Amino acid sequence: MRSREEQRQQNILQESSRQREAVKPSGYAGAPNSSSAQIAPSSREGQNDLLDKMLEGNNLRLAYKRVVQNGGAPGVDRVTVAELQAYLNTHWETVKAQLLAGTYGPAPVKRVEIPKPGGGVRLLGIPTVLDRFLQQALLQVMNPIFDLISRGTAMASARERERTTR
Repeated sequence: MRSREEQRQQNILQESSRQREAVKPSGYAGAPNSSSAQIAPSSREGQNDLLDKMLEGNNLRLAYKRVVQNGGAPGVDRVTVAELQAYLNTHWETVKAQLLAGTYGPAPVKRVEIPKPGGGVRLLGIPTVLDRFLQQALLQVMNPIFDLISRGTAMASARERERTTR
């Protein structure tokens, strides 16, 4: 009989495999394009915790505030930061429904060339203000998770260094 930890690892591997099979990437050489990943609804059930946290009112208000503070140029849709609130008032229910259904896809990125002081140009990609807003909302949910993971990794590395230098 397998231990609980072995069973848990097996369940994780099976769920991961199901999710990989459900995602159908397209594009050159198997690389996914910018369209949204389509995941079978059955594999998403019970997995929306991060999305639910992202869509919480307080998180969205903070994301909006940060995007407005950061400013920036409009993307391909020409919606400015100053117009974001009106845009969200008009389109939020549709965007939210697409996010929940797994069908939302970011808009293309506007490409801009910025001259370098020594000659030549630097390419800059400018996402739409809506996409920056959604990215910020997700970042605010994911950062604490990554911080915990990296802190644990750093502590494990420090323990390993200590162990090997004795």
